[in-house]
Amino acid sequence: MIRVLLVDDDPLVRSGLRMMLAGAAGLEVVAEADDGRQVLGAVDRHRPDVVLMDIRMPQLDGIAATRLLNAQPDPPAVLVLTTFDADELVLRALQAGAAGFLLKDTAPAEIVRAIELVHAGDGTLSPAVARRLISLVAGDSDAGARAEQARERLATLSPREHDVALAVGRGHANAEIAATLHLSIATVKAHVSRLLDKSRSTTGSRSPYSSTTRTGASCSEPNPAWLTPRGRPGRPRVRIWSRNPVEKNRFNDPGLGRETPHRPTHP
Repeated sequence: MIRVLLVDDDPLVRSGLRMMLAGAAGLEVVAEADDGRQVLGAVDRHRPDVVLMDIRMPQLDGIAATRLLNAQPDPPAVLVLTTFDADELVLRALQAGAAGFLLKDTAPAEIVRAIELVHAGDGTLSPAVARRLISLVAGDSDAGARAEQARERLATLSPREHDVALAVGRGHANAEIAATLHLSIATVKAHVSRLLDKSRSTTGSRSPYSSTTRTGASCSEPNPAWLTPRGRPGRPRVRIWSRNPVEKNRFNDPGLGRETPHRPTHP
């Protein structure tokens, strides 16, 4: 039996992972933690074989927690499971000692297989992450063009939108942006919603304002297929918005098996 520790600051994500892993033979979720600061204590108490680690957490991020964990004797394997696929984050996570790096839109069966692989001593990467690393090593000829495109789009924003977009691209949470720019959280959310509306009107796809890393990597948040909230009687459609300011997450409709219509909501 492979013992798993879940580390994520979002209780909905932890709940979804726990339910998903409960159906996998040979796996047992032995504990949860909502911040990197709790990881060492949880590992000492529960002795997991694998830690499923998020990156963005409010006090101690997953990369720092992974580094601390790997400095301990006989540490468990760390499998990063995150919404962010920026090249720099992938490299930092692997340098900190992570045995694998998956995105949260990974299929449940692939997450289970990845846990088994890292427990066996192997490494694993999401296909999209592997392609990015190959491009990074081989030299990405499109990186300059993407960075220039992002700069051009940033130039069309108002000064306040520009500040918010840069903070979003750095992965800052709404509360951090509000404190830095002396705005209310509601105002920050409204700016982010307008940025997403603008990006879709010009690109018809993912937000270009998240592509402000040095390599032009996108940091938008995919939809985890395994995270499907239960609907209440008489309310078959469920829409839950993530706290991630980069891209508001949409979850599947548990009653109809399709995505709910995406309409940015203002506070």
